[in-house]
Amino acid sequence: MYIVQKVDFFLYMYLEEFRSYLIHERNYSTHTIKVYVVDVQGFVDFLQAHNSMVDIDRVEYLDIRKWIIHLVDSGISNRSVNRKIASLKAYYKFLQRIEVREGNPLSYHQPLKVDAKIQVPFSKKEMEKVFEQPLDSANFNSVRNLLIIGLLYATGIRRTELIDLKLSSLYIRERKIQVLGKGNKERLVPLLPWCVELIEDYLELRRKLPKAIKTDLLLLTEKGKPIYPSLVYRVVQDTFKQISGKQTKSPHIIRHTFATHLLDEGADLMAIKELLGHASLASTQVYTHNSMQKLKQVYKTAHPRNMKK
Repeated sequence: MYIVQKVDFFLYMYLEEFRSYLIHERNYSTHTIKVYVVDVQGFVDFLQAHNSMVDIDRVEYLDIRKWIIHLVDSGISNRSVNRKIASLKAYYKFLQRIEVREGNPLSYHQPLKVDAKIQVPFSKKEMEKVFEQPLDSANFNSVRNLLIIGLLYATGIRRTELIDLKLSSLYIRERKIQVLGKGNKERLVPLLPWCVELIEDYLELRRKLPKAIKTDLLLLTEKGKPIYPSLVYRVVQDTFKQISGKQTKSPHIIRHTFATHLLDEGADLMAIKELLGHASLASTQVYTHNSMQKLKQVYKTAHPRNMKK
C-alpha cells in the first residue's frame, strides 16, 4: 500500500496513469477523458486549498462531501455536480484496481436530485426551412455549414463523431459513411441522396483549400484546419436563430430531432438504436418522449370510444 504525503504527489503520481487507463482500457473519447481528468484535478485543487498533508487512505466521504457542498454553494448545477462526482468515483475505482487503496469512499453516495431535462426537437417544418434557405454555392463556409447541419440531421451522429469524420470514412457510391463512436466502436450509417449531393458540393470547394491535402479529416475551416466543438455549436446556433424560437439550439438537439422524426414516421426502435450508436436500448428510449405525445393525440382523436358523445 502506497502512503502519499503530499497532494502534488497524489495528483501527478496517479492522474497520468488514470488518463492512460481511460484511453487504452476504457476506450473513452478524447472529450470524455479530458472531462474526467479536469474533474479529478478540481477535487485535488480543493484538497490543496483545505489540507496541507493528504494520505490517500485518509480521504473519506466526509472530505468529498465538503467538496460537494463547496460546488453547490458555488452555483454549479446538481447535474454538473453529479458528473464531477461520477468522474471522481471512476478515479477511486481505478485506484482500487491498481491496489493503491482498498475502499471507494463514494461507494454509497447517492446522486443529487435533478429536474427532468426535457429536450424539444426541431419540427419538420423548421428543418425544411433550413434547407430551403438561399445558398451561396461558391462560398466555402456557407456550403460547409449547411453540410454540418445536413450530416447531423441525416445521420444523427454526435458532435465529436462529426468532427472526427474522415475522407476515408466516405462511401459515396454506396451512399454510406463510417462513424467512429464511443468506445472506438465503428458503425456504418446510410446517407440520403440529398446529403450525398451536399458532400460532393463541399468536396469540390474543399480541394481548393490551402493545406487541405495534408489531412484526411472531412470537415475543415477555410484555412484548411480541422473544425472544433465551439465552431459546430456556433453553426447550429446561427442557422436556427432566425428559424426557431426554441430555447435550446445545439448539435445534440439535431440528434434528438433525427431520432424523433424517424420514430414519427414509424421507424423501428432497434434500428434507431443502431443508427445512433447506442450500447443499450434504454439510451434510445429517451428519444421516444415526444413521439409518445403524438401517439397519445392520435389515440385520443381516433379511438372509437373517445369519439362517442
